[in-house]
Amino acid sequence: MFLVAVPGLEGPLEDEARALGFEGLRRVAGGVEAQGDLAEAARANMHLRCAVRVLLRIAEFRAMHLAQLDKRARKVDWRAVLSADEPVRVEATCRRSRIYVNKAAVQRVAGGLEAAGIAVSREAEIVVKVRIDDDLCTISVDTTGEALHRRGHKEFVGKAPLRETMAAGFLRVMGFDGSQAVVDPMCGSGTFVLEAAEIAAGLVPGRSRSFAFERMARGGSLRRGYLEHMEDRVAQIGGVRFFGFDRNDGAIRGARGNAERAGVEEVVAFERAAVSDLVPPNGVAPGLVLVNPPYGGRIGDRKLLFGLYGALGSVLADRFGGWRVGLVTSDGGLAKATGLELEAFGPVDHSGTKVNLWRGMD
Repeated sequence: MFLVAVPGLEGPLEDEARALGFEGLRRVAGGVEAQGDLAEAARANMHLRCAVRVLLRIAEFRAMHLAQLDKRARKVDWRAVLSADEPVRVEATCRRSRIYVNKAAVQRVAGGLEAAGIAVSREAEIVVKVRIDDDLCTISVDTTGEALHRRGHKEFVGKAPLRETMAAGFLRVMGFDGSQAVVDPMCGSGTFVLEAAEIAAGLVPGRSRSFAFERMARGGSLRRGYLEHMEDRVAQIGGVRFFGFDRNDGAIRGARGNAERAGVEEVVAFERAAVSDLVPPNGVAPGLVLVNPPYGGRIGDRKLLFGLYGALGSVLADRFGGWRVGLVTSDGGLAKATGLELEAFGPVDHSGTKVNLWRGMD
């Protein structure tokens, strides 16, 4: 398998995969290699929070010319993974190879699929990915479908949102294990708060959505099996421990709706509050403050943001002693404007923008 990572968060994904018992792990640029068949790919899709998608590698061979690619594509055991009832789409990329035309590679692999009785369509949702690099052809099936940050229960999305896969990775970098409290002073749609609550409750991230693997050979029963063994520990958390604040009423209403759909409304609290009004929650031991403030890329004027970062830093320094701080921004100058002693983890690719997680003990 190849577990695709958010670029820059390969390490947290490898750590998570190891904790979940996946074998043969090897971290590489862009993700983590792992051993496993379709059942393990299904488990990865259902359980991994840091992965973007899961590719199942089904063939690898040398192909120096198109006739060779055509011949070897027809020898692939397509029916071991793909179902004759579901059409597929073929995508190809060729680099540094004697086969250099992507469209020609697609045609040859499509011929191998059709010879095995599997229909090929440009509109199909199941994707076969072909990569030819230095004459080495690797064929994979995308077992995920829609990217894994789409958990299926977060309907409200704010401006410039942090994806769930990134939030999970940053929580792991901060040492979150489900036992700590989490506060987000600018929560937007609540991604950090909801992800933390789900981790603490032992909720499977893929519980509310469907996957491509369900439409593959013998894949229909795999999702049901993992859900039957899901342990829901929401009631065991023992009260509210995850808190989101935002000055926007619409964001708070949307985040509350997201929490209800995720099934964690009993252990989270979303309240309208400005940064200047932020205080530690009563009766909660110091934990993590995680925040993804505007940094002038898609939201906000950079010149005006120095005051916001300065105010945030002052509040955290004055009122949140003992809490560990993590701040996501693409701008090191803004991070320094907090006045806090923070070190950068990253860079991490946030939809084309390079960001760092600035972290430290307040």
